[in-house]
Amino acid sequence: MRPGSITIFSHSRPGDTGPALRRIVEIAREADVEVRLPGAEVEKHGLVEGAVEAPADDAGLLDTGLAVVLGGDGTILTHLRKFAGTEVPVFAINYGAIGFLATVEPWELDEGLRRALEGEIDVMALPGLLAELNGGERLAVNDVSIHRRHNGRVAELAYFVEGEELGEVRCDGLVVSTPAGSTGYNLANGGPVLAWGVEGYIVSFIAPHTLTARSLVVAPGNRLEVTNRSASDEVDVITDGQAVGVLAPEGSIPIHFAHRQALLAQAPGATFYHRLRDKFGRLSY
Repeated sequence: MRPGSITIFSHSRPGDTGPALRRIVEIAREADVEVRLPGAEVEKHGLVEGAVEAPADDAGLLDTGLAVVLGGDGTILTHLRKFAGTEVPVFAINYGAIGFLATVEPWELDEGLRRALEGEIDVMALPGLLAELNGGERLAVNDVSIHRRHNGRVAELAYFVEGEELGEVRCDGLVVSTPAGSTGYNLANGGPVLAWGVEGYIVSFIAPHTLTARSLVVAPGNRLEVTNRSASDEVDVITDGQAVGVLAPEGSIPIHFAHRQALLAQAPGATFYHRLRDKFGRLSY
């Protein structure tokens, strides 16, 4: 569907993205699509001619046809979470190191954006993980990770699926990842890559101090719980690379899989396998 408006978000280095942002405004004006800039973008780039300032309140900010993000995976994840639960797709232009979640590369901006403004994009619903922490739920699109604290002792983490204890591991941490997140921290741990669309999520370990710790793919309807078995040391809880709290000694954190949490725009005909080969295959040479 052709969007009536777009809202642009960029990463923290405006010198990298300023020319692209102004080009997006030009293309959108040619297509008679309104361009909105949040206050934070106006502070970084100024109020670009042809754009309007987006409403400051959350409801107004989220009322747009398409979220256009200029940044790497961290910035893209931030805005996938921001628009979670809405019907607004995130169209991302890669200004990061890998940009696995990006829709197009910078040199594809003109053609990619024009097609998006004509509604010629595929939209994929991404699942997420909901972690129950401090009386509330935290959404992760990529992963929830639990780490020993800086300068702290090795973590002692037990994990349960559907109430069944599957192991207790001394390690630097544990990562729970979605299929979209399986190419991130999980991959660095030697965990399996899950193609987008696979139903399930992964538990893998960071530097386990045992020869028997193995990654596990958990069924989507099964509930995971991680317990900090230390009697004295807290561990950090991180969602999509952002610290969100701590798990107290002998505390537990339930985590479950949640369908259709965020919408990611893709170029027509794009596949997970092409993306995997394009982004990671070249790194092996």
